[in-house]
Amino acid sequence: MDVAYKNKTLEKFLIFSNLLVTSAVILLAIAQLGFNQPLLTDSIMYAVLIVSTILFVIDQFLRFFNARSKTDFLKTFWFGFASIAILIIICIFSNLLWATAFYLLLQIITKICRTVVNLAASGKSPAITFISSFIAIIIAGAILLMLPKCHSTKPISFIDALFTATSATCVTGLTVKDIGPDFTLAGQIVILCLIQLGGLGIVIFGTVFALLFGQTLSVRQTAAMQDILSEQTASVIAHFIRFIFAATIIIELLGAFFMKDMWLKAGYLPKHIANLWFCSIFHSISAFCNAGFGLFTDNLVRFKADLRVYAVICPLIILGGLGFNVLHNIVDFVWYKFTTCLPKHRQHLITPEKIQLHTKIALLTTVILIISGTIGLLILQNNTAKGNFTLGDAFFQSITARTAGFNTVDINGLSEPSKFLLIILMFIGGCPSGTAGGIKTVTFAIIIMAVYATARRRAEVEIFRRSVPLSIVGRALTVITLFSAVLITSAFLLSITERHSNFEFLNIMFEVASALGTVGLSCGITPSLTTAGKIIIILTMLIGRLGPLTLLAALMFNIKPARYNYPTEAVVVG
Repeated sequence: MDVAYKNKTLEKFLIFSNLLVTSAVILLAIAQLGFNQPLLTDSIMYAVLIVSTILFVIDQFLRFFNARSKTDFLKTFWFGFASIAILIIICIFSNLLWATAFYLLLQIITKICRTVVNLAASGKSPAITFISSFIAIIIAGAILLMLPKCHSTKPISFIDALFTATSATCVTGLTVKDIGPDFTLAGQIVILCLIQLGGLGIVIFGTVFALLFGQTLSVRQTAAMQDILSEQTASVIAHFIRFIFAATIIIELLGAFFMKDMWLKAGYLPKHIANLWFCSIFHSISAFCNAGFGLFTDNLVRFKADLRVYAVICPLIILGGLGFNVLHNIVDFVWYKFTTCLPKHRQHLITPEKIQLHTKIALLTTVILIISGTIGLLILQNNTAKGNFTLGDAFFQSITARTAGFNTVDINGLSEPSKFLLIILMFIGGCPSGTAGGIKTVTFAIIIMAVYATARRRAEVEIFRRSVPLSIVGRALTVITLFSAVLITSAFLLSITERHSNFEFLNIMFEVASALGTVGLSCGITPSLTTAGKIIIILTMLIGRLGPLTLLAALMFNIKPARYNYPTEAVVVG
């Protein structure tokens, strides 16, 4: 809901003052918590906290009296007054310091969330907002990772911090530093937050918290979220966003619970890991967001014999890679089937639900890729390399290679045919509207069926007795073309920058495919990359996470579609 104000100059001044106060509080937190020794004295810190709290409270009342409709203001910003009540209650039963710190935390979260939602609906291209949010998170994450409290070894360079922040935000998993030993608990928490924000997107998080704090989405905000989420029905946007948040929390908590005791298989926890619960939560979030970051130096190699690697981590990777559209459709369908068992006089209240074409394609393609990848790796590795490659090894790498980046075997020890098969799986990736990378399974399936339709001399692409619009086929072809162009260009540039490093070209291609597919598997060359090579991989990871089509849309959002068509004429192809 948009609130109208009587004095717009006053409103602009309040927005500017809010920005200054919020920035001051964030800088204060960094100065006190980001260094081994606080940079400010306790008296200065208390003064800033109290003054900031007073300014936020005054701002709330000034905006209330400046609003044309007090009722609309209360409906939209009721949480501001609720947080003031919480501030007073904590002051009475606790102390002023805790009260102001908690109040300021709530205020900063709500203001950032509202700002993100408003920017998404500002009238600009949603693609630009989406890209800008990722870049902002990456830069902020890099700055935080450079703080002394975040790393346990010698100071980290900006390029390494930027590389780590990009890899975490783009849920890739490529690392130039060892996440466990080289970062403190604070640094690991920063990386974990970047993974979660990058996996779902800061715009989604902003909208979720805005909804939790009582804000209703305006028509423009709903339209912006509809574009970002690729959701067809605007009326279910708020419900869909709540589903994304709830599903993420539930799945990640269940994953952490079931894998908690798995880490004891190592005999002991390394000193750089805080405790079992943090280790479980970190790996659960990393698996569901398809990030592939691990706190152990050898990733999951030491746990390859544990069944929970396959019974917990693999399902987390698959669920995260299916996409929220698929999960939402499956949950709605199961719920509809369950409610049909209700008494007949209540069944008319239930909205019918069916498995959508998108869900069928995503599920079938995912199953085919997992099975074919497992069989292919098993045959290739056992016949083109030394050593015994088990069914579990092949199954796990077939799943994780399409986007997650965990490994239970030494990737550099695989044979060249096996590496090339993994490159193909990384290029395809997971499903749309999720945390996965690659060209996406649905895109791959549409192109395959387009080839099949051409061979059968069919005018339309048909899947599950449904015709796919020609515009969707063209979009799929564009995605594959752009991905291929980025893959070839990045590999070509990396072969130039790393020409003195004696890297095999297949390993360079593997590294680029892993970055572009936001996978995170590596043949071990990542830490040895030159600065130019790291910059190339950083850009490749960002393009892979955002998608070349999103970048293209951002560059061309001002171009208006033509209102005419030229005469058609046949040409010879093939």
